[in-house]
Amino acid sequence: MDPLHARYPFLAAARETVRDADLGLGAIVVSEGDDRHPAVERGVERVRRALLDGTVARPADSRRWATSAELLSYPVARVLVSLLDAPGAVEKYASAEADTAYDRFTADFENPDDGLKSTPNNAISLDALLAEFDLARGVEETGDGYRVAVGPYLRLSSGLDGDSWNLATRQLAEGYVEVEDSELHRLLREAVRMRVAEGLPTQVPDEIRTALTDEVAELEDTFSEIDISRSIDVLAPGEFPPCMAALLERARAGEDLPAHSKFALVSFLASAGAETDEMLALLGTDDPVEASEIRYRAARVGDEAGAQYAPPSCETMAAYGDCVNTDDRCETVSHPLTYYEDALADAGEIEDWRENREAES
Repeated sequence: MDPLHARYPFLAAARETVRDADLGLGAIVVSEGDDRHPAVERGVERVRRALLDGTVARPADSRRWATSAELLSYPVARVLVSLLDAPGAVEKYASAEADTAYDRFTADFENPDDGLKSTPNNAISLDALLAEFDLARGVEETGDGYRVAVGPYLRLSSGLDGDSWNLATRQLAEGYVEVEDSELHRLLREAVRMRVAEGLPTQVPDEIRTALTDEVAELEDTFSEIDISRSIDVLAPGEFPPCMAALLERARAGEDLPAHSKFALVSFLASAGAETDEMLALLGTDDPVEASEIRYRAARVGDEAGAQYAPPSCETMAAYGDCVNTDDRCETVSHPLTYYEDALADAGEIEDWRENREAES
């Protein structure tokens, strides 16, 4: 199997590879012994990381999966997401797949051989990705960026937040909309998200549903372990846990945080009750492209009732190297939101950051 297909399992060629391999999903998930098929094991990890960490990439220090297991884990993950009784699971999963693909293809565009001269087929080109989504004729390179046919532009930008995506704010000529390189990449990420979400949740045969009972229960148990009241109504950066305070400081300094760190910070702020505009102000973001990125992530992790999923646990933060500057309170909690709730309770009367912001404006 092609390693490129394992990195980008949503490609049409990847689906063909799975079909040509003649490996029925039932044969993969219906285990005759106590051991799970590697594709099922990786599929469980894929979904868990998507819903809790905002990515489907495996942790750097985790098991390296064979190319076949990595590729086959994608259809397994789609079935698992379809079986989960969790609000927003499909959208969150599709967004995590899209974010992971975005990180990979933007890196591929900068380093076409992925730094490995012996394995150039691991990387995907911009032309190949445009062709994949039938955009080859609808995207043209210009001197300082690209222009996208208005039809595909409207379709792909429809789910993106921010005034900068409105057609009225764009230069439109001869049926094409001008975009920057980074904006074209954002539109491609949206194309991935839409493809992953297409057909989900899917109808699952009873045999496969029964075979995956333990895996679904394991995932649901993982989510239920996060017991956060989400009744936070005060935004007080001074009481943030050290990990989030450090990420906030790095973001305010202009550092381009890794995808998992961005997810952790944005989902924490959403869970703490911050509106998108408040996030932008708190992060000191004034660049339109960066602001659009934050709006995109905020829309994917939040709804009117607060964050759909809590930010990563302390254990996950530590695994990523984002658990820093720990203090005594850190030793008593297992989740950043628990830390924040306890800190607010101990602080008593505390001034909301938003009140200071309104007073200054």
